[in-house]
Amino acid sequence: MPIHPTAIVKFGAELAHGVTVDEYAYIGPLVKIGRGCVIKHHATVDGKTTLGENNVVHPYAYVGGLTHDLKYEGGEPGLEIGSRNVFREFCTMHAATRPETSTIIGSDNTFLAYSHVAHDCIVGNHVIMSAQAALGGHVEIDDYANIGWSAGIHQFCKIGKYAMVGAASKTVQDILPFMLADGNPSKVRYINVVNLQRNGFSEAQISDAKRIFKIFYLKNLNRQQALDVLNGENLNPSLRETILTFLSKSIRGFA
Repeated sequence: MPIHPTAIVKFGAELAHGVTVDEYAYIGPLVKIGRGCVIKHHATVDGKTTLGENNVVHPYAYVGGLTHDLKYEGGEPGLEIGSRNVFREFCTMHAATRPETSTIIGSDNTFLAYSHVAHDCIVGNHVIMSAQAALGGHVEIDDYANIGWSAGIHQFCKIGKYAMVGAASKTVQDILPFMLADGNPSKVRYINVVNLQRNGFSEAQISDAKRIFKIFYLKNLNRQQALDVLNGENLNPSLRETILTFLSKSIRGFA
């Protein structure tokens, strides 16, 4: 496999067939890298990190860094990453805090320059994190969500499927699926129409997403009242179930 002679691959690292490691890259001793991955020059993959297939780690990215969490007491917490992710320049992906746990990143995600995923986060699939966006510890980002430039997500917050957090926003509560949030602190402004259209939602489904927005944000209802109205509406079953499942896991309340 093409490993440049200036790269450092520590004894114990496991690299599958077809992995490319460019000049001055560093691969730690507990790292496992799947087929077709490319570790570009000066990039670092460290810690107890597992990469799936066809990931690309760009120059100066740091994948598998030690947790920032002051509760860390030693050991080798994990970082589990799926396939076909792109980690751009200077982004940082941290391992979990406790040895028996892992930060989890799915597949087909794009992490732009200087973006940060902290300890114990769970990131789904097809997520885009723009430059300088940052997730606090234990944040969960669901599939197809977008996090805008320089946005910050507070610890333990959850961002729902197909949602978007706008640039430079400060998010301190959960963002419901399908919604577009912006501001400091973030507030839901409308549904994330562009993301829904790009991902093949029908006009009927988008119309139902608008009805969900009206129920939760325009009728001046509390949470239980909104849920009662939601359950009484003739909505797309998949959209309804996505909202109900999300709310059942919400800890911090939703914006």
